Amino acid sequence: MSNSGKKERIHFGTLEKEAVAHAKRKREEEEEHDAMSTTVVDNLLDVSEGAVSARPGAHIDLDQIDEVMGDDEELMLTDDALATRRRAMAEFDRKRIARTIAIPTNDAHVKDALRQNEQPICLFGEDAGDRRDRLRYILSKIAIERRDAGSEQQEIEDEDMKSDDEDEVQEVFYTEGSEALLQARQNIAKESLARAELRIERQREDCKVDLASVRRLRQNLVAQLTNYTIVGSQVGDDRPLSRIAFAPNSRQVLAGSWSGAIKLWDIPGCKMARLFRGHTDRVGGLSFNPRAGQSKGCVDFASGASDNEIFLWSLEKDTPVGNLKGHQSRVVHVDHHPSGDYLGSASYDGSWRLWDIATEQELLLQEGHSREVFALRFQCDGSLVATAGLDGIGRIWDLRSGRSIAELEGHAKEIFGLDWSPNGYQLATGSADNTVRIFDLRKIASVQQIPAHKSMVTDVRFFHYDSTQSSEPRISEDMDTSGDGNED
Repeated sequence: MSNSGKKERIHFGTLEKEAVAHAKRKREEEEEHDAMSTTVVDNLLDVSEGAVSARPGAHIDLDQIDEVMGDDEELMLTDDALATRRRAMAEFDRKRIARTIAIPTNDAHVKDALRQNEQPICLFGEDAGDRRDRLRYILSKIAIERRDAGSEQQEIEDEDMKSDDEDEVQEVFYTEGSEALLQARQNIAKESLARAELRIERQREDCKVDLASVRRLRQNLVAQLTNYTIVGSQVGDDRPLSRIAFAPNSRQVLAGSWSGAIKLWDIPGCKMARLFRGHTDRVGGLSFNPRAGQSKGCVDFASGASDNEIFLWSLEKDTPVGNLKGHQSRVVHVDHHPSGDYLGSASYDGSWRLWDIATEQELLLQEGHSREVFALRFQCDGSLVATAGLDGIGRIWDLRSGRSIAELEGHAKEIFGLDWSPNGYQLATGSADNTVRIFDLRKIASVQQIPAHKSMVTDVRFFHYDSTQSSEPRISEDMDTSGDGNED
């Protein structure tokens, strides 16, 4: 200590003059750097039109700075000026983050925080306020590093996810088919072309009918529907009825129940003609063969149930004449191909299958729905089949190639029923969202929504008019009685 009148300040720690000078230079450099950053931003704001005012100590909105200096102006800057601008923007970003960081006021807690971040708890000439500022600076730098690292990681994850999605979309796989499937597809293609030709010819003839006749036909149909009354009623079973199917001649009707029993009733007397026993659980699907009753000993109808079984029946026997095995879960729907040689089935195992009735052989096991498949119908030509299920999506499949050619989207909930229009290109679907939708294959889109029900729609059927019969229109029904009703 000097003996002169002026006393020197005593520092606890080292008293080296070089250390004192180093600490002063460090603080002066930081102050100079802050002043330079403020000056650069002020200059950038002043040279731009409509610049905001940057008063000392005023808050500067970084969004305004970005608007002032656009991309075109940024390209005109030199490399040094651009680097200076970016450093200034980064510093303002850091300070903005620093203002949001809560710093403890207790000096002991500040030192603990510095120690946790592997920083010295005390620098030469540093008081408690300086330590708090240093801790705020360190935490703001760490926050920026974590933010940048997180953004890069998120970009990498997004890119990987996008790549995975593209791979999934582009992934196409094939399974080897049997010789029987190839032969079936050739037969279906040949027969469907003949049916399509007849359908188109019939549609051309219908186009020649004048509008007045069409209007009169519709009025007569509406009049008949409004005058419908109950002709007869009968108790179908001890348990609820789950499926009803009319015979092609409209003189008999099949009724399946939750008990597994299937009963044949005469119309209109409602007298039971035969009881068919075979299923041990709820009957889910019933379908008459288009050639039912034409020859003795043939397969007249098919049924599917919750016992995972599909039985083939003759109207002359009360026991099954055939059994199609393969489904691993409940069979909820079956439908005959228009040729009468093949049968389609939909199941809760997430697949639909195509069967050869004559050989009782499984020709095709097709997946594609993300949840249980509930409905299946063949198009009138026989070339296409539509499926739908609890995923709320309908799919159109080409039986000649095995490809899924269209997706029917629009329903908000599960699809329980569907049917093809006689014109061959329109499709109706009924859903748990209480609506019926009409899809057009020419547009692959929903063209009409019918919000006619207050509860779920369990099945839908189109009106079929047979011009070869009498002048009175005829309705061909196949309804599911487990829900709200049908839509014709």
